Amino acid sequence: MRALLDVILIVLNLYVWLLIAAAVLSWLVAFNVVNPYNKFVHNVGEFLFRITEPLLAPIRSVIPSLGGIDLSPMILILIIFFLQRVIGLYIYPNVF
Repeated sequence: MRALLDVILIVLNLYVWLLIAAAVLSWLVAFNVVNPYNKFVHNVGEFLFRITEPLLAPIRSVIPSLGGIDLSPMILILIIFFLQRVIGLYIYPNVF
């Protein structure tokens, strides 16, 4: 059972890095640092969008719009950190 919890913690950690990569890529596209019409950049952006959007869309529907600032990745990262702490402190020690 601890192996399963370890895998869950690794997947949550990987998802945090994917959220950060999606946010950085969106900034790079917004400031015209990278060309979104480049095939590689487009494929990476599409992959990150498809991976992160299913969890970000419900958060965006709940929080109010703050103009051009999107706080949903930060909120999702905080939720993931909370889940990691709960698993690490309360669930992991009680599993044999």
